[in-house]
Amino acid sequence: MGVMYSSTRNADVKYRASEAILKGLADDGGLFVPDSIPALDVSMEDLAKMSYQETAYEVMKLFLSDFTEEELKSCIEKAYDSKFDTPEIAPLVSADGAYYLELFHGSTIAFKDMALSILPYLLTTSAKKNQVKNDIVILTATSGDTGKAALAGFADVPGTKIIVFYPKNGVSPIQEKQMVTQKGDNTFVVGIHGNFDQAQTGVKQMFNDKNLAKQLGDAGFQFSSANSINIGRLVPQVVYYVYAYAKMYANGVIAKDEKINVVVPTGNFGNILAAFYAKNMGVPIAKLICASNENKVLFDFFRTGTYDRNRDFILTSSPSMDILISSNLERLIYRIAGNDAAKNAELMKSLSTTGKYEITPEMKALLDDFYGNYTSEQETADVISDLYEKTGYIIDTHTAVAAGVYHKYKEETKDTQTKTVIASTASPFKFTRSVMDAIDKKYDSMSDFELVDELSRIGNVAVPQAIEDIRSAAVVHDTVCEVDEMPDVVKKFLGV
Repeated sequence: MGVMYSSTRNADVKYRASEAILKGLADDGGLFVPDSIPALDVSMEDLAKMSYQETAYEVMKLFLSDFTEEELKSCIEKAYDSKFDTPEIAPLVSADGAYYLELFHGSTIAFKDMALSILPYLLTTSAKKNQVKNDIVILTATSGDTGKAALAGFADVPGTKIIVFYPKNGVSPIQEKQMVTQKGDNTFVVGIHGNFDQAQTGVKQMFNDKNLAKQLGDAGFQFSSANSINIGRLVPQVVYYVYAYAKMYANGVIAKDEKINVVVPTGNFGNILAAFYAKNMGVPIAKLICASNENKVLFDFFRTGTYDRNRDFILTSSPSMDILISSNLERLIYRIAGNDAAKNAELMKSLSTTGKYEITPEMKALLDDFYGNYTSEQETADVISDLYEKTGYIIDTHTAVAAGVYHKYKEETKDTQTKTVIASTASPFKFTRSVMDAIDKKYDSMSDFELVDELSRIGNVAVPQAIEDIRSAAVVHDTVCEVDEMPDVVKKFLGV
C-alpha cells in the first residue's frame, strides 16, 4: 500500500501521493501529511557513495509510493540536470566552523529550485496517472524566490499554466526583475498592493472558492499549487538533508551515527520541516535550529507556545522570510497534537479568527528538537561583514540570519562541539545591494549591475547565469492589482 496522505484537518479521507500532489491543498483548507514518516531503507555507507540523483530516488520512492521506479527516475533525471551549475547539485562549503549547504546552484539561484525543478514533472506525471484531462493552473503567492523558481520550472510545460502573485514593493529588485522578465506563453506574473501574507491568503481563498472552481472546470482548467504547502514541494526538500549528512560522512567530517545540528533561515516553515522529516527518517540530527529575521513570530512561538501574528509586518533585507503566517507549521502542529485533526483544525480556526493560538504544555514538550532565535537587521549585516573579513566567503542576507542565530545558539547552549550544517538558501548575487552594503557602505552609490560585477570581483566567484540573463531582458509582465481583484485577474488571464 505504501505511504498515504490525509488532511491536517480531517484524517478520515486518504489520498495517494499523486492525488495529494495534484490537489495541492486539501478541500477543507488543510495540508496533506503522510500517514507515517518512512524510515530510510538504505545504509548511510551506501548513501555516502551516491550521487544527488541517486539519493533523491532513495528518499522520494518512500514518500511517493504510487509512482513507478521508471516514472520517479524520469522526473529526477529531468529535474537535476545541467540547469544546475555544479554536478554535486548541493555542495557543502566549510567556513568559520560551520558547513554551508549551498542550495542555490539551480537556474534561479535560490533553494526553491531544489524542489521546483522537479515539481512540474511530478505534477504532469500525477495528472497522467489520474486521467486528468483539464489543464493544470499553478496558482502561487511568493515572497520573492518561489515565484521565479516556479515560473522557470513550469514555463512552456504542456498542459500547465502558471500565475504568480507577489507583493509589489516587498521583494528585491533582482527578484522582481527575474519574475517580470520571465518568458513562456503559459506564464503570468502579477504584483499586488499588499504584503506576502495578503497574497498567500488571497491564493488560499481562490483554492477554497467552489464557484470559481466550477467556472474553471467548465472552461477546462483546475488549480494546483507550487507553494511549499504542496507535498510535492516538501518531499524533494527532504533529500538535501539526507545528502548533506551522507556527504559529511563520506568525507570523514563525521563518524558513523554522529549527530549534527541543522540551521535553517525560516519563513513559511517548509524548509526546516523537511529537515525534521529527514531526522524522523533516521538521519542523525540533534537540534533543528529555526532562524528568524525581525518578523520573529516563530521565535516567539518556540519560546512561549503561543503563535501570534497580531504584530507589525516588517520589511527587511531578507524578504523571503518577511512572513507572519508560517503555513507549513500546521503540519508540525498536527503531529505534536498526536495527529489529532480536530484539535489542529480548532487551533487553525483560532488563527484565522483571532490571529493567534496557544498549544498545550504537552504539545510544547514535543518541540524539544527545535531551538528558535532571530537576528536584527544590524546583526544580519554584521554577520555578512565578519564572515567576509575572516574567510573571504560571501553569503546572502537569509543565510546570514541563519549564521547569526547559530552564533546565538552556541552562546546560549555552550554546544560548540556538534558539527553544524547551515542551509544557505540564496546566492548573494540575488541580494547584492544589501550584501555589499553590509561589507562596505562605499558601494551604496553603485547601480545594481555594477554591484553584481563588484561582488564577483571581491568574492572571486563567477556571476551566475541567472543574473547575466536579466541584465538586458525586456519586461514581459507589468500587471498590478489590489488584493480583492486577484480572482478577476486570474479569470481574465485564463479567458474565463
